[in-house]
Amino acid sequence: MDLLNTLVEKGLRRELPTREEALAVLATSDDELLDVVAAAGKVRRQWFGRRVKLNYLVNLKSGLCPEDCSYCSQRLGSKAEILKYTWLKPDEASQAAAAGVAGGAKRVCLVASGRGPTDRDVERVGRTIEAIKEQNEGIEVCACLGLLSDGQAERLRDAGADAYNHNLNTSEATYEGITKTHTYADRVDTVQKAHAAGLSACSGLIAGMGETDEDLVDVVYALRELDSDSVPVNFLIPFEGTPLAKEWNLTPQRCLRILAMVRFVCPDVEVRIAGGREVHLRSMQPLALNIANSIFLGDYLTSEGQAGQADLDMIADAGFEVEGAGTTTLPKHRADALAAAGGGCGSQASAGCGSHDAAEGAGCGSHAEAGGGCGPCGGHAPVAADETEAAANQARTDLVAVRRRGAGTDLAPNA
Repeated sequence: MDLLNTLVEKGLRRELPTREEALAVLATSDDELLDVVAAAGKVRRQWFGRRVKLNYLVNLKSGLCPEDCSYCSQRLGSKAEILKYTWLKPDEASQAAAAGVAGGAKRVCLVASGRGPTDRDVERVGRTIEAIKEQNEGIEVCACLGLLSDGQAERLRDAGADAYNHNLNTSEATYEGITKTHTYADRVDTVQKAHAAGLSACSGLIAGMGETDEDLVDVVYALRELDSDSVPVNFLIPFEGTPLAKEWNLTPQRCLRILAMVRFVCPDVEVRIAGGREVHLRSMQPLALNIANSIFLGDYLTSEGQAGQADLDMIADAGFEVEGAGTTTLPKHRADALAAAGGGCGSQASAGCGSHDAAEGAGCGSHAEAGGGCGPCGGHAPVAADETEAAANQARTDLVAVRRRGAGTDLAPNA
């Protein structure tokens, strides 16, 4: 197919596809799907080989968010039956992080619900970063605390943070329909603050919220313009008790096309399959590894993920390898640019930050359901969906396993 040959050539040169080409990827037929995956795979292997980076989420503060993000189970007014707890102590967070590191994670993503951190919160997270790095030599830490005020990114950097996650989530044109308590411009501003402070910028999207193909292309082009080092792709988990509970719009094939489009537009960045991969990709997760070079290990913020050992087996069975310590994640040109900007991420063993979350996310209320602080062998995988019912937009609550165990509670973690 001429389109795919063109996209591969552009991806190998880091050349931006046209909008029409990006839209054409999303419009390909199921008969062309394996060709699309193979083409995206050529670009992925050019920049990242067959390595898969593992990331691990620690949910520092769960629930009780004042923001109204429609996709989030922690939102203001959410009736989702999720864990709710206040800040973990530094030693509790470090203990939770150690479980992920033991499973092979190279980056720990520290997520806290809320609009954004106070200066006291930044100090608290700084102590947590120090505790994690003292116990886990060489580990990278990404913070995801919501909207940043002036100077906070610099303080996080000085405390040892390598990266900051704040997702754009959807296009500027449709953002107000998803969230009203903050703006799309607020999110862009936070990503720019992180970048300016020398932190590795991590920003992604949530697919499946009823957006159009044009919306998906818009947000991915915006992420390329922001020059994010890592782009988490979240697939909406429609939690009961949230406004988007009945938005079952995704099939595994649709998810693969979205991932491929992201890879073609952002060829040399860390593309991470984030929240919702187990629910929506299901048995096609191994195919997605041919496009994305990064995943979360274990559970998400408020939902259970696939068991960690199952993830490790999937990576090996698909012919990929877990990215080891000491390996530079980002291509040399990106790692060198980040190092020159004063950041440490990407110049050594990198591993993405979340989001997620949806998806990566962006602070609770900004994050899609991407990651919690449970053990690397996570909870139980969600029950597989029936494609016909999903396509008919019938809510399937049995697909979503709400995380009821985890760090910061008196219940045993999913270890």
